Amino acid sequence: MGKLLSTLAGLLSLVALGWAQKPSNGDAAALIEKSRRRTLAYSASLPDFVCTEVIWRYRQGAAVAAVAVPSAKGGPVQVAEVRTSAASWIPLDKLTVKLSYFHQQETHQLVLVNGKPTSLTYDSMNAGAITSGEFGGILKSIFEPASQASFHWERWKNERGRRVAVFKFEVDAAHSNYYLEHRVGSDVRRAIVGYHGTVEIDSEAGEVLHFDHVADHIPKELDYSNEATSVDYDFTEIVGRKYLLPSHSVTELSGTNLERKNESEFREYGKFEASSSVDFGTGK
Repeated sequence: MGKLLSTLAGLLSLVALGWAQKPSNGDAAALIEKSRRRTLAYSASLPDFVCTEVIWRYRQGAAVAAVAVPSAKGGPVQVAEVRTSAASWIPLDKLTVKLSYFHQQETHQLVLVNGKPTSLTYDSMNAGAITSGEFGGILKSIFEPASQASFHWERWKNERGRRVAVFKFEVDAAHSNYYLEHRVGSDVRRAIVGYHGTVEIDSEAGEVLHFDHVADHIPKELDYSNEATSVDYDFTEIVGRKYLLPSHSVTELSGTNLERKNESEFREYGKFEASSSVDFGTGK
């Protein structure tokens, strides 16, 4: 029995060592190339589909705390609201969007604002940030050879029972096609920026399960000081076949008199057809 336990302990030690061991430069490069091939073929591999994207938009404001204030003459205690130094995210609105992916292009149809039907368009929602590109656009930009992204292995992690390699990456502005846009009424400003972040790659399949990035050296004319995005992917079934698709994303944007955050969930995936519809009932 003792010998069996010793053998098991030895095997567990070898497994732990394998998980902790840094891959060789050749193995790391091979995994990046495998992921590059999967990513560049990703958009073309997706079927035409529709889904519901629910976006919670926030603005940042000073936190307010309830403080008990004793009455001067021994009367009942009064409760006053006092601003604190800590900031908090305050809900701005909730958007329900019909997202269609057709011929490898995303389109967004705004259907509900705070649970009520609207005639506004998605692009007109200037009060908060709006995003796109979760279905391969941003990932493709990272892995395209023209981007000349540099990748550096960081660590292994266990994600959903999979051995996942975490790589840092960086794309400079000279080779980037990622742009930020600032709209105020009819005034639209746009600039291409470099960016850096991490990608988490399934070591067996080469598929990206998560990525995040931060924009670098944002031009002052955009009035932004920081932009960061993260996207999580999960397997979703469409017409009897599973595809790796966005499940959740977060974008934070800050600048002159501006602090915004979007949290998005992607739901109810289905095959795109000319008559495709999604149930946008109250509360969705």
